[in-house]
Amino acid sequence: MAASVHHEFRTETRKVLNILTNSLYTNREIFLRELISNASDALDKLRFTQNKGQSPCQPDLPLEIAITIDKEHKILTIRDTGIGMSREEMAENLGTIARSGSEQFLADLAKESDAKAGEEGEAKPDAAQIIGRFGVGFYSVFMVASKVEVTSRPAYGDAPAATWVSDGLGTYSVEDAGDNAPERGTVIVVHLKEDAEEYLEKYRLESVIKKHSGFVPFPVLLEGEKVNTQPALWREPKFSVTKEQYTEFYKALTYDHKDPQDQIHLAVDAPVQFNALIYIPDTEADIFGMGRDHWGLDLYARRVLINHENKDLLPEYLAFLKGVVDTEDLPLNISRETLQENVVIRKIQQTLVKQVLGHLEKMAKGDPEAYEKFWQRHGRVFKMGYNDFVNRDRIAALLRFNSSEHEDNNGLISLETYMERAREGQKTIWFVCAPNREAARLNPHTEIFRRKGLEVLFLCEPIDEFVMEGLGKYKEWDIKSVESATDEQLKDFSDKADDKPKAAPLTDDDTAAFDKLLARIKEILGDKVKDVRLSHRLADSPACLVSDDGMSSSMEKFMRVMQKDDSVPVKVLEVNRDHGLMRAMLRIFKADATDPVLTDMAQGIFDTSLLLDGYLKDPQALASRTNTLLAQAGAWYAEVKKI
Repeated sequence: MAASVHHEFRTETRKVLNILTNSLYTNREIFLRELISNASDALDKLRFTQNKGQSPCQPDLPLEIAITIDKEHKILTIRDTGIGMSREEMAENLGTIARSGSEQFLADLAKESDAKAGEEGEAKPDAAQIIGRFGVGFYSVFMVASKVEVTSRPAYGDAPAATWVSDGLGTYSVEDAGDNAPERGTVIVVHLKEDAEEYLEKYRLESVIKKHSGFVPFPVLLEGEKVNTQPALWREPKFSVTKEQYTEFYKALTYDHKDPQDQIHLAVDAPVQFNALIYIPDTEADIFGMGRDHWGLDLYARRVLINHENKDLLPEYLAFLKGVVDTEDLPLNISRETLQENVVIRKIQQTLVKQVLGHLEKMAKGDPEAYEKFWQRHGRVFKMGYNDFVNRDRIAALLRFNSSEHEDNNGLISLETYMERAREGQKTIWFVCAPNREAARLNPHTEIFRRKGLEVLFLCEPIDEFVMEGLGKYKEWDIKSVESATDEQLKDFSDKADDKPKAAPLTDDDTAAFDKLLARIKEILGDKVKDVRLSHRLADSPACLVSDDGMSSSMEKFMRVMQKDDSVPVKVLEVNRDHGLMRAMLRIFKADATDPVLTDMAQGIFDTSLLLDGYLKDPQALASRTNTLLAQAGAWYAEVKKI
């Protein structure tokens, strides 16, 4: 037996090692991922050589990774039956920082491939599953280890097994292994530090393995029990995966008790090679609440977890999606925790968005009921795609709205359908913003649209108006708020037949008197309004407030909140001279233009208009005036009825 040979890390190497074990990795549990990944690489190398026709020693040994715990001696052991290392390879690979056996293996493979490139029909070698490239992952073990012993027996040749030992501080030794050697492969004995004894608990190790290494392509046994029982479904052909398997994987991934609504299984070769399995949950995403930071897809590099909930793989408007992406082309930094560049990720995102939108388009066309279910669950998030300029037209076609033509708030309509059933000559999509459907239906600005039979989209969520403003147009049709409608835009649409009795037209004298009434109301309200004028948009309401700048009341309110401006905006008061209340005010005005009741009525109309706009600040004054007017009306009614 050769004597043990001690070596000392060079000064600069010791500095690098100190950085690797204390600064490179942000999470100590990563050490187990790195050791399992190295073991998986060793098994992959062996399988690759076997596929080439080579016969290793102990050919009947199963290809597996075994982890055992020795609580008494505070030892964690990781074994693999892979390709192993000779004494010289251990000294070269483990004694030199950033010297990777996998890197050398792939380099040798490339040379062999080049040598055979001219041979007709020669298959190109594929060792893409081999992960280790930098040769530093192994040293992460010193975050938790006071000493590490690596014993390895090569799978080919007659070289004896050897043991590499180091404390990760200054020296390492390499000696013959003797009787402690494995039959084939590598055994890593980790002597845990006192502050790392949590990794002697089976449940803790099981959690780490499932999180980071749950899909490595070889069995991982912990104390004799297989941990990675869930197959990497995204790597399987779609036709071979059952619905039950998709559902089981989804629940294991998300801990959702409900089945997913649908899944998208992708195998993409260009422009980036990756596999993905993405789910549409049947539960509403909570990204506007407590789950604001908990979204994104899990990113894998060759079945090893790199990022949990990676937010660069999807735009925020698809944040409701769950699933995994696994790529061969991912450029990682040496810790495998962050990405060196985002070009690959951007290409993956672009492809995923294209595929998801295509899937939703097929659903909307082929199964409208399923799409409506999707919209009810996730439409609130999906609407945020209005600012995706590249895909804006596709997203706009997938939007759904409740409208004035529906009987309740469960009805949905697309912009395309709106256009198909619009009135002849109509080239504008009209919408109104309100807190709920009933408020939208009773909004005074919609009355002329109802009278003319023009459908109005009801927008009841804060983001909706930003969506419409962001779109601006859809297939050459303008998208506008009903509050911005002008007489010129609506004049060509005749009124629908209406059974409601209409007010008698005013005489010329009354018309002149009404103009003076408008001036009197402006005098009463003073600088609270810009002007008081006759309305052509009202049918059922006595008055409404209008902005001359075209901004809707809801958008104006939002802008004022952003600017921390709590003042009441000054607008134009439009009045409906055919309304019974205005006709009553006209009679009072003609009898006595200074009657205090007229003043209370004018102020009351203004206050109710403010209330509808959401700007009323003095409800007590409104209540007092209303009670006074009701008392006067009640007394008049009693006198007329002689009761």
